[in-house]
Amino acid sequence: MAITDSTASDTFIASVTIEVADLDAARRFYAAFGVDAYIRLRASEAASAGFRGFTLGLTVPQPATVDSFFGAAVDAGATVLKPAAKSLWGYGGVARAPDGTIWKIATSAKKDTGPATREIGEIILLLGVEDVKASKQFYVGRGLTVGKSFGGKYAEFTSGESSPVKLALYKRRGLAKDLCVPDDGTGSHRIVIGGAGGPFADPDGFAWEAAG
Repeated sequence: MAITDSTASDTFIASVTIEVADLDAARRFYAAFGVDAYIRLRASEAASAGFRGFTLGLTVPQPATVDSFFGAAVDAGATVLKPAAKSLWGYGGVARAPDGTIWKIATSAKKDTGPATREIGEIILLLGVEDVKASKQFYVGRGLTVGKSFGGKYAEFTSGESSPVKLALYKRRGLAKDLCVPDDGTGSHRIVIGGAGGPFADPDGFAWEAAG
């Protein structure tokens, strides 16, 4: 059963910074993809191999908009991990950016109601964690408010009105399976989350820094 809490959180994601080896190339990709207004980029040579343990998800209004973003990403150099297709829950696909970040683009709608747009409903940072319950309690202790919770399988936190990104937690192995990638990985997550109360690292090593 889902547990919901409508109380607004005083702590939320103010920014998401993706660490990349080639900053200029990453800027070109994300501008072409159409999400450059929602993320930050930072040059980094930190070692990272395999699954980085997270995905960034775009929730959009309809299948045509999924195709618009998905096509733009692939045309700009992204690798298709899961082609956009219909499913029981809607329509969506998964692609890996040239810098290695995995993006999931999806809608709950199964039919188009108009022409494709570039409208984004939500951006969700979904962290793959070893213990959802433990990580959920960690973030509650840092001031986040649970919006939805499905036992030890999934947890989602509320976001502030000005926050561009919502935080959610999922079992690492299950997330990798959903993204069609092996779940093994080493080194840096290559992502830094900006928010109140930083800097700190969560139980799975995801780094937070003070929002600025």
